[in-house]
Amino acid sequence: MAIEEGKKAPAFKLADANGKTVTLADFAGKDLVLYFYPKDDTPGCTKEACGFRDFWKEIQKLGAVVVGVSPDSGASHQKFQAKYKLPFALLSDPDKKMMTAYGAFGEKMMYGKKVTGIIRSTVWIGPDGKVKKHWARVPKAEAHPEKVLEALKGNG
Repeated sequence: MAIEEGKKAPAFKLADANGKTVTLADFAGKDLVLYFYPKDDTPGCTKEACGFRDFWKEIQKLGAVVVGVSPDSGASHQKFQAKYKLPFALLSDPDKKMMTAYGAFGEKMMYGKKVTGIIRSTVWIGPDGKVKKHWARVPKAEAHPEKVLEALKGNG
């Protein structure tokens, strides 16, 4: 299923780093920035996570919440959060069902070859549960959090 701006976001139910169940319904009435990344504590993923961390206060002032999603385990997420002082939830999607529903898992080009894997992408879901913006492929992980912040401010 393709993610479409203006359409309802697919429901999800995943565990956070502490094993607590988190669902899309938990964020009703808030702007939710769901970002999908391949792996905890790798260079690009760390830059992206730290970018969201650095803009966290500004993002919160705009009434939005950031949540990261990868196939990593809760234990891996806990280490990643502690090491970089990440103030937002990281969800585990080990079977990649949610990632597939959100277009964040599938065919992509890597080093000139077609491979199946995690597609770095972000979905902004509005307070009404509808997709406001979909960054289907994030080319520069380190620059992306600022682009999301600008979009939340209405400048992107």
